[in-house]
Amino acid sequence: MRFTLLVTLIFGLTVAGQSQQAQTITLQQAIDLALENNPALKQAENNMGIQDANVRSAQLDFLPNLNANFGGTRRTGRQFVQETLQFDDFTTNTMNGSIGGSVVIFDGLRNINNLRATQSARLSAEEMLERQRENVIFNTAVAYLNVILGEELLTIAQENLESSRQQLEQIQAQVEVGMRPLVDQYNQEALVARNEFEIVQQENSLNINKLQLVRIMAVDPLQEYEFEIPEVRDQSLVQQDFDLAELVEQAMETRRDLRSTEIEITNASQNLRIARGAYLPTVSLSASLSSGYSDQFRETTLDPNTGAITRQTVDFLEQFSDRNRSRSLGFSIQVPIFNRFNTTRQVQIGQIQYKNAVLELETKRLEIFQEVRQAYNDYTAAAKQLETTERSLIAATKAFETEQERFRVGASTLIELTQAQAEFVSASSNRVQAVYRFVFQEKLLEYYLGRISTEL
Repeated sequence: MRFTLLVTLIFGLTVAGQSQQAQTITLQQAIDLALENNPALKQAENNMGIQDANVRSAQLDFLPNLNANFGGTRRTGRQFVQETLQFDDFTTNTMNGSIGGSVVIFDGLRNINNLRATQSARLSAEEMLERQRENVIFNTAVAYLNVILGEELLTIAQENLESSRQQLEQIQAQVEVGMRPLVDQYNQEALVARNEFEIVQQENSLNINKLQLVRIMAVDPLQEYEFEIPEVRDQSLVQQDFDLAELVEQAMETRRDLRSTEIEITNASQNLRIARGAYLPTVSLSASLSSGYSDQFRETTLDPNTGAITRQTVDFLEQFSDRNRSRSLGFSIQVPIFNRFNTTRQVQIGQIQYKNAVLELETKRLEIFQEVRQAYNDYTAAAKQLETTERSLIAATKAFETEQERFRVGASTLIELTQAQAEFVSASSNRVQAVYRFVFQEKLLEYYLGRISTEL
């Protein structure tokens, strides 16, 4: 019974796995999935909420503080009674409440500079978020290109294996009739085995590239995926005439990470002003309204006819709303005289951070120049490789076809045919890689120019 159940379960899982169809994904869909699911990008988007909160907090710092207090006390024991001028044992219940607020009139412009600093920090984070989106697009395109190249190289390896097998069948027939020595059959069998091994390597490399792309897209790794080969139009293989100086100028204008670095200088400048503002005095304005209640509070009255003195308890509402109510209005000026050189230290730190921000900007500009120059050189080299691989493939194809015909009639050796086949396979592989890398290098150049978008 258990064995039957186990067999049924295994058969069901096998059928379910075989019935699962692979999901076809295009390059555009891969980019959209990566932008939607990338964890680092989501974290950067969430951090923008922190930047927004910092800006709101800096804006609210201009508003006054408002506080309300309410408390009560119950005191039991010997207490001095002013009316009788003696001590007595009794219990006193008191309540008090107040509401007050204060507003900073001047604080060395620190509030203003803090608002500007938080705004510039948010703008810098926003620019870096957009650059991070570009990074996700670029990395997805790179991984997708590796998958497509792997599939093309696997196809070439499979076609090469099929050609080797056909040649093996031809050699076996020739050996049987005595036209070829047996060693040619052994050599061809070794070549077929080597071609099969190359297919295994290409399949393994393709699977690794697919897993890398799936990880970037952050989708279900247990699902099977097929990736559509994008169409490469003939006009896409035409080299564009770029000017290096113009490319560098465009990159300096459009690169978001450069703009973010420039904004960081503004942020460092505002933080330095905040530190220097601590040298100046702080002027504040305050106001408060308070009241209280005590069950020992008495109202003394004198009877004009009898001269008798009576003391009556004043109720809570009258005491709290009228009798004990008080108001205050004031201002304060706080002048910093000596704070163990903390302000001086903060100013020095701010100056160093500002200098570092300037150095970071210069480093970023040099980095962009080098990236654009390298991308331009790679694009030019890819264009040359595109031209040379086309000529090489044409020549290798003709040579292989010729050797096949010569070998068929016995005018060529197996070594010559094998060498021609290897050169044909190498030329085919180089051509495929040159085509995709040329198109990719143009997109890579756009990435370093800061012009890459989701529409590839």
